[in-house]
Amino acid sequence: MLTLEEFRQHAHKVVDWMTDYYKRVEELPVKSLVSPGDIYGLVPENPPEDPEAMDKILNDFDEKIIPGITHWQSPDFFAYFPANSSYPSVLAEMITATLGTQCMIWETSPAAAELEEKMMNWLKKMIGFPSGFQGVIQDTASTATLAALITAREVKSNYTINEKGFGGNENYRIYASEETHSSIEKAVKIAGFGRKNLVKAPVKRDFTMDTQALEQLIRTDLNEGYTPLAVIATLGTTGTTSVDPLGEIAAIADEFNLWLHVDAALAGSALILPEYRWMTEGIERVDSFVFNPHKWLFTNFDCSVYFVRDTEALIRTFEILPEYLKTGTRGAVNDYRDWGIPLGRRFRALKLWFVIRNYGLSGLQEALRNHIRLAGEIKETIKNSHHFELMAPAPLNTVCFRFNPGNFPDEELNNLNAKLLEQVNRTGKAYFTHTKLHGNFVIRFMIGQTNTKDEHVYRAWELIDKTAASLI
Repeated sequence: MLTLEEFRQHAHKVVDWMTDYYKRVEELPVKSLVSPGDIYGLVPENPPEDPEAMDKILNDFDEKIIPGITHWQSPDFFAYFPANSSYPSVLAEMITATLGTQCMIWETSPAAAELEEKMMNWLKKMIGFPSGFQGVIQDTASTATLAALITAREVKSNYTINEKGFGGNENYRIYASEETHSSIEKAVKIAGFGRKNLVKAPVKRDFTMDTQALEQLIRTDLNEGYTPLAVIATLGTTGTTSVDPLGEIAAIADEFNLWLHVDAALAGSALILPEYRWMTEGIERVDSFVFNPHKWLFTNFDCSVYFVRDTEALIRTFEILPEYLKTGTRGAVNDYRDWGIPLGRRFRALKLWFVIRNYGLSGLQEALRNHIRLAGEIKETIKNSHHFELMAPAPLNTVCFRFNPGNFPDEELNNLNAKLLEQVNRTGKAYFTHTKLHGNFVIRFMIGQTNTKDEHVYRAWELIDKTAASLI
């Protein structure tokens, strides 16, 4: 086992490794090229009986683990949405791990609770939110959405479901669009509503929620004896980054007294740009709102910020006060373990503090604008191409397209694009993922990784173009 001085020596080695990793990450295959079971087979069946040297452990990490890593921090990563990191964020994570702080209540680390409160106020100003909102850091948007639906459930039932459980005749209905994230369905199941009570409204041609259809679905449910409970608006859907019309949805939520939750996991970061504040028209009516700085604000996973209008309802839903957590400061401070599902909490506010201070608001804005600009350039390239077609609007940093050399039925086009995606990813030079839109296989070009520059985007498009040409 390491002594403190040995820890110092190896810590320096690890930091050197980290720095070297950032220097060489572009040389590594972006998507891991191993086969299922490869890494599992490299790890011994039994744990060691005797202590092993840290040098040996670190060497095995390089030889056995790194080949099975997909490099999310590569500037050639264009898949999914980013899980962003940055140098100041990594430094903060190192300090957080060293402190090993448990941030469940104010007294277990006053600085953690108060810095979290301040960071939520900073972010609220940065994204232009009304002063009445208060925020808390959750681990992921999935957890925040679950917290929102449970809170909506308790408010609607006057907190009786927490006390007695479902009576069996509530018939609550939750509404979202067909393009909503899978975490909504998971939250509906976990919160006890039942999957069949998630009603998905159709989307328009731009993949935003059809609010006329939403209103009709609600009226139909009312006539059939259901109780409409909540509606989820999505700003920046996972498939296409389409932005639901929040103002229209807010008006419907008002009319039918629905809890309005906003999932802005990716797109919420864009609200630091004044030119994107149009996405939050109607924000004053929203009950809860989540976005992830770990997606597009250069802060290590996990860090999801959750804003609510009615803090009392949130706390009343989740608070439990066993004797060992009673303190003399209760009521005078924020005990954030009452603001969500987990009791244990990490010191996530520290990395936000480091990132926001080191980048500054102007630096963050410049980085996001560059990503959006590059996505716009790819969009125009596709529009002007004879063999590629744009498959959805690209309001933010994700471009959905397909290769279409002409005279191919849709099913063959799907196979052709799947083959194109597989061949591009197999090169290790870039990594893309897909979605399906109206049954069409579509490649997503997501530009949001922290260190992605113009040359990475242009090189990735050249790889796509040349690979596509080789298929015909």
